[in-house]
Amino acid sequence: MRTIVLLVCSNIFMTLAWYGHLKLKAHPLVWMILMSWLIALPEYALQVPANRLGAALFTVTQLKILQECITLVVFTVLVFVLFGERPSWNILASYLCILGAVYFAFRG
Repeated sequence: MRTIVLLVCSNIFMTLAWYGHLKLKAHPLVWMILMSWLIALPEYALQVPANRLGAALFTVTQLKILQECITLVVFTVLVFVLFGERPSWNILASYLCILGAVYFAFRG
């Protein structure tokens, strides 16, 4: 459970670092790059321990698939909150395919 909490927190930071600057288009790009790097630093501080803890429970491939699934959930929520975007049916269908991938990756 700690692994998942750390992955969710790290993905919040990374999603903000990658996409948050799109709300600040008037600012110079170089400042947005620096700001993104500063936001990404806590992401790494959370991601590395998440992977260390998770490696005791999951394979590296399972960790990656889990992380990607969490990334999409965090991304979807933040894009809705920050940009007002709502996922369409085809996006939701693609997420279901990814959930299928998670199922097969974790299946005995």
